[in-house]
Amino acid sequence: MPKYKFTEIAINSTEKKKPTETDKDTYIGLEHLDSGTLTVSRWGSDVAPIGEKLIMKKGDVLFGKRRAYQKKVGIAPFDGIFSAHGMVLRPREEVITKEYFPLFISSDYFLDEAIRISVGSLSPTVNWKDLKELEFNIPTIEEQKRITPLVWAAIEAKNAYKTLVSEVDNLVKSQFIEMFLSDSDITKAPLSDVFDKPQGGEWGDDDDDGSGTPVLRTTNFTDEGYIDFSDVALRKINLEKVSKKALKKGDILIEKSGGSTDKPVGRVVFFKEDGTYLNNNFTARLHLNGKYELSQLYTFYFMFVNYWKDGTRLYEGKTTGIHNLRLMDYLQNTLIPIPLLQDQKRFEEMAVQSDKSKLTAKQIRRNQYVYRSRF
Repeated sequence: MPKYKFTEIAINSTEKKKPTETDKDTYIGLEHLDSGTLTVSRWGSDVAPIGEKLIMKKGDVLFGKRRAYQKKVGIAPFDGIFSAHGMVLRPREEVITKEYFPLFISSDYFLDEAIRISVGSLSPTVNWKDLKELEFNIPTIEEQKRITPLVWAAIEAKNAYKTLVSEVDNLVKSQFIEMFLSDSDITKAPLSDVFDKPQGGEWGDDDDDGSGTPVLRTTNFTDEGYIDFSDVALRKINLEKVSKKALKKGDILIEKSGGSTDKPVGRVVFFKEDGTYLNNNFTARLHLNGKYELSQLYTFYFMFVNYWKDGTRLYEGKTTGIHNLRLMDYLQNTLIPIPLLQDQKRFEEMAVQSDKSKLTAKQIRRNQYVYRSRF
């Protein structure tokens, strides 16, 4: 397989402009790019963006060079402007086809290398001078043309699955709202009264031999409320801390730092795994204290639904571009309904059946095509 420097594969378009009021509707920022999908479905700004922005053309590949570990890559859906914290990339078509190019840029093969050369601690960034010298094996044009339809078919199947999951989740949220949030007579209590004191996370030291403790980060959070275990960090952490802070089944993890303009900080995921795991410093562990007759899953779904109803947005602050959740304010001022346990269980049965439906769809998708991380 031929090997090329990245500058022989891609053109880095650096043409810029200072936005005017008319540019606000065609602005795409890093907050508009979603990890794991090439489709850009959100864009625009309430006011003209400040500072020079990159000019993009429809079909360009948009790559988030800042915090590349978030793996944000998208295809420009129209002519417009793009964040200066990204790169506007175009293929050198004598080496790589227009159809294959976005698949390559969004692959783990490329992104892992980009992450590796990122510099800076707070907001690690990929510099072009380093990126352009990286070498990659690229299939021949003929092989690219053979592979491309198969991979795009796999992506379409994946997108169909995500749509189904979203529809199922919306049904569950609607059912929860109807059962518990529409009845003003249900007794309520502050979230701070139903949990033990929130437990902060640990990060420890670098793991140099693969024997460290698994630590969950916000990158392991999914919008569907489950934990993605495909890339869990291993860290060297004092065994006493591991014993004291290990997660327990039924714990809820909440995101304390993260979010974006369009997606507030405060996502939650439900921990239901065997094995020893910790959470990191940008998250907090919430554990029911038993004061009220609340099930773990019902409590999680209240926080899950409340987040998607913008329940955390009032309690977020912003420093150096990072959104932070004022966790205790949020817990003290958010009231959770405390319905009869039998009603909680009735809802849980429906939620569990919905999860089974999502699992079945996922298995069907896996049986169709495998979207490989390296082509």
